[in-house]
Amino acid sequence: MKFLIAGLGSVGRRHMRNLIALGETDIVLYRTLKATLPDDELAGYSVETDFAVALKKHKPDAVIVSNPTSLHLDVAIPAAEAGCAILLEKPISHSMERVDVLQSAVQKSGSKVLVAFQFRFHPGMVKTRELIENGEIGRVVSAHVHFGEYLPAWHPWEDYRKGYAARADMGGGVVATQCHSLDYLPWLVGRRVESLWGFAGKLSDLEVDVDDTAKIGLRFEGGALGSLHLDYNQQPPEHEFRIIGTKGTIKWNLADGAVRIYRTDKKDWDVFPLPEGWERNMMFMEQTRHFVDVVSGTSEPACTLEDGVQVQQLVDAVHRSSTAHSMIEFNA
Repeated sequence: MKFLIAGLGSVGRRHMRNLIALGETDIVLYRTLKATLPDDELAGYSVETDFAVALKKHKPDAVIVSNPTSLHLDVAIPAAEAGCAILLEKPISHSMERVDVLQSAVQKSGSKVLVAFQFRFHPGMVKTRELIENGEIGRVVSAHVHFGEYLPAWHPWEDYRKGYAARADMGGGVVATQCHSLDYLPWLVGRRVESLWGFAGKLSDLEVDVDDTAKIGLRFEGGALGSLHLDYNQQPPEHEFRIIGTKGTIKWNLADGAVRIYRTDKKDWDVFPLPEGWERNMMFMEQTRHFVDVVSGTSEPACTLEDGVQVQQLVDAVHRSSTAHSMIEFNA
């Protein structure tokens, strides 16, 4: 199988290394030559600087879209039109504009799209979903996510002010860039979002022209409530969630990755730790392995384009709600 990688920043290179580790070495690189990382590991691979030429010349089976957010659809739409399988980084774009064009192209060509929400492959997330589906905490009543990080610490090798996450013209902002929880919370709870309110703004002292802090409220189908805190400013970083049900509570944090469940009938906590030897890249590796199966036709995408579209709608709604000071309702 032939893979074309569009965007060779940190995540694009991670995808490349994981493909190679899985034995996939027929790789073509589409580059704008603006990456801030050294080129040493890219030596020996075919490089194209025109995406249309890359598609026509190399006829890849799959395209990995890992360029800046605002440029995702410039790559994803022609890749879908060509019938390629697509690993599309999150969020799928910087707005809802042209998302329908991508959907139409995918429907017409039959292209398979996996949206890269890698937390779906985290053992703690998988275990939490299993526990909720099995009724271990009863009916979910409420859920909360706290996701705070310090933007300058993300990529120490580059000026954070120049990265996509800090720039409006590249589709940055904490709501868009840290939209993982807008994907995994409905996925864990097992309910779509019916309504949303949001506050988002540039509140820290960071030199960015995007929102760096957000508070988001959700009402899920069936009435359960959710809330999210996102920021670029917190030191030390913290990423955790708590899901409360009628028969217990589940807690998780990224620091140790373990799932903790309290059952009211047992009146005690059980802990499900990460597998021994687990490290962060393993969830990306599982995602890459799954994508290879999608490309080969042996598996259907675990996180579909429609899942990605729903998250994009939520991101868009947070900004609309914050601007209009109103709640956003979603039709069934």
